[in-house]
Amino acid sequence: MDYISLKEAMLKVKRWPKDTIAAGRRHTVGLKSDGTVTAVGDNKYGQCDVSGWCDIVAVAAGNVHMATNTGNAHTIGLKSDSTVAALGWNKYDQCYVNDWRDIVAVAAGWRRTIGLKSDGTVVAVGRNNEGECNVSGWHDIVEVAAGDWHTIGLKLDGTVTAVGNNRYRQCNVSGWCDIVEVAAGYLHTIGLKSDGTVTAVGLNKHDQCDVSGWRGIVAIARVVIIPSALNRTVLWRLWVGMSMANAM
Repeated sequence: MDYISLKEAMLKVKRWPKDTIAAGRRHTVGLKSDGTVTAVGDNKYGQCDVSGWCDIVAVAAGNVHMATNTGNAHTIGLKSDSTVAALGWNKYDQCYVNDWRDIVAVAAGWRRTIGLKSDGTVVAVGRNNEGECNVSGWHDIVEVAAGDWHTIGLKLDGTVTAVGNNRYRQCNVSGWCDIVEVAAGYLHTIGLKSDGTVTAVGLNKHDQCDVSGWRGIVAIARVVIIPSALNRTVLWRLWVGMSMANAM
């Protein structure tokens, strides 16, 4: 029986490319069951020209910036062979992903693209004025999320790391623990905890961080069977935040 370390198994199990739809500010992208992609909306920079894509397993849409003159966007597709496709606005080289390999998840922020690799490291291209692409030192990452000017990484141990603009304390996640899912908005960050509660930091002008009273947010317990070097079975309970659609 082939040996796989507990860490390797956990990294593999806890990541599933699951973003089958994505929304930019002015365009919408959908992944079809046959691995092709469809898109509608603003196509000024060709961000909707996805008709030739195939073997796609996840999609992401760039640009969540709120200024009225920044509707430019790009679209990302994760392929089944773990390479990445990109098209659309490329002023900051956010579409230069042709040499990416071993990618298991993607995220797209304003003017940048983030890729999570199978070994738990992270790559990034695009605008880095605020340090939002400074992820080369990250490791043991199981999920990534991209806000406007900040990037979030969920670690294997349930803690969270962040880089980029922190004007509204959207990167103040160092004290978080027991997190199973992360998301990043324009200037705020959300974390789903293993007990089904939610935590949030960042700009709260519109009460977008008022989640302290939330309970019973969807999460499931998975049991993973891992063959060890001694041919024993190691059981590991892994709490994973899921959407209601994935849970059913």
